Amino acid sequence: MLLFYAPDVLIDGFLPETESQHCIRVLRKQIGDKLDVTDGKGAFYKAQIVEAHPKHCRVEILETIPYRPYWNNRIEIAVAPTKNLDRIEWFAEKAMETGINKITFLKTRFSERKEMKTDRIRKILVSAMKQSEKAVLPELQEMTDFKGFITQPFSGQKAIAHCYAGEKPLLSQWYRPNENILVLIGPEGDFSEEEVALANRNGFQSISLGESRLRTETAALAVCFGVQVLNQCVVKE
Repeated sequence: MLLFYAPDVLIDGFLPETESQHCIRVLRKQIGDKLDVTDGKGAFYKAQIVEAHPKHCRVEILETIPYRPYWNNRIEIAVAPTKNLDRIEWFAEKAMETGINKITFLKTRFSERKEMKTDRIRKILVSAMKQSEKAVLPELQEMTDFKGFITQPFSGQKAIAHCYAGEKPLLSQWYRPNENILVLIGPEGDFSEEEVALANRNGFQSISLGESRLRTETAALAVCFGVQVLNQCVVKE
């Protein structure tokens, strides 16, 4: 499926400029040609071009096809972005392909990066959404202070993955499949002990992701993938 992303297609009927250029200039689509479109809000649309302009291609919706994600819960990851942006961009792309509902960037005590622009990450998420033929674009929350974030309400299971000693169940042992989940992933230097204790006091369970010591982006993706596998392994009655 060649999928186009148009977040306001139901409001104004137009593809964004970048999508219009690809459609008209690159693919040389013309009036009357059919397109597959998503608004990233949970639906696919069968559309037909009615104005073939390379900057503002306008379409008519012919059919709405509801999209049902293959997971029934919310999967949210809050991660301290790496100094090398390529690595966190890789995580965002693969998490989108795997299946995720929200990504938040955390500013922690040992964060390698204190500021984070999300424009490029958003473009990567859009591209991965189209490539993986999904119709839901994950929420993307910009850099957020750790202490403020962990006090925000969340309806579901909450965990913090860290490398400190202590009793920490494996994600696979602790997580109850098909329930909402929010997991905190720290920077390369890990969370501070004070941050771990504060998270625990605010309802976050300390968990382990296994014996291997994982890089930040690998740990974040391991959570996404692990949760999806656990959900799919549940035998439906």
